[in-house]
This record gives sequence, structure tokens and C-alpha cells, in this order.
Amino acid sequence: MKPIVHIPASPTGRPQPILTTPTKPVIAFDKKLKKIISDMKATLLHATKPKGVGLAAPQIGIPLQLFLTRPTPKDPIRVFINPTIVCLDSTKPNADKTNQLEGCLSIPGIWGTVNRSPKLTIRFQDETGKTIEENISGFLATIVQHEIDHLQGILFTQRVLEQKNKFYQATKDEKGKETLEEVVI
Repeated sequence: MKPIVHIPASPTGRPQPILTTPTKPVIAFDKKLKKIISDMKATLLHATKPKGVGLAAPQIGIPLQLFLTRPTPKDPIRVFINPTIVCLDSTKPNADKTNQLEGCLSIPGIWGTVNRSPKLTIRFQDETGKTIEENISGFLATIVQHEIDHLQGILFTQRVLEQKNKFYQATKDEKGKETLEEVVI
């Protein structure tokens, strides 16, 4: 397990460069890569605030094109190496399906509304280096787009700002129940 790089983690309050720098392709499918994947799996499984549904290598300080997904606790962890989006669905989906709240393990307690495509086709390599092309939709498509953004040095907060959407912060109401309150960043 590796610690997650958080924001603000630097004295200036700016994101660590590892989170805003595009990553490099994975070239060697070796024991070192297996160890990185193993560490990432442990880190994702132990993430609790928020519960993690995806984790990109830069979030544990590794500048490689690699991410994991696990949309629900019952799902197996999937590994995506050197991913590329081949096609995004260009149809306009229902607003309630595209304007989903997103959070990030690197930015705990902050959420934002992000418009994402509900369907995509992705090409990636698995842990053995085999190339796979797959159609993905729904929540997994959102996670994949979020994680690919990480690999390109883009945080979800940048997408929220670009789309002129809102941010929310996790707070507790007078009864101690967790709620989301709009914040200006």
C-alpha cells in the first residue's frame, strides 16, 4: 500500500506536480509493474474517505499510464494500462446522467458536478501487455474518463471550472448527518 498524494500537499497549497503532469507509457510488463499494481490495489481497497472507485498511478506518486477501477465493493478491481479513448458517445444523454457529482481520493471532502460522456470505447493493455478494446458505459465510463484525465495531468476540479459547474464540500448537519454544502473555490 502506498500513501495517496493529496491536495494541498505542498506548502504553497498548489497541487503536487505529479498530479498535474502527463504520465509516461508503461513499457515493461515485469515484476516491478506487478508490484506497482499490487500496491495500487491495496491502496484502493483501503481508501475510506471517500471510498475509492478508481485510482491512477500519479495519485501514489508514479508517473505511468496506469489506473484501476472498482465501481462497487462487489466488483473486481480492473487494471487499465496505456489507455486511449477511441470514441466518445456524441449523443446528448439525459442531464441527470451526465451531470454527476465527482470526488477524488487526492482531494478529499470536495465534490463537483462534471459533464461526462455516458459511453465510450477504450483501448488499453492488461497486466500481461495484451491489447484490449472495449465499449464501456454508465458509471464505469465516468470513472474511466476521470482516471484518464489523471493520466493527462488534469484534475476533476479543472473540469468543474471549465464547465462552469459547482463545487460542494462534505459537512455535517445539526444532527451529525453528512451533507454536501455548496462552496466557492
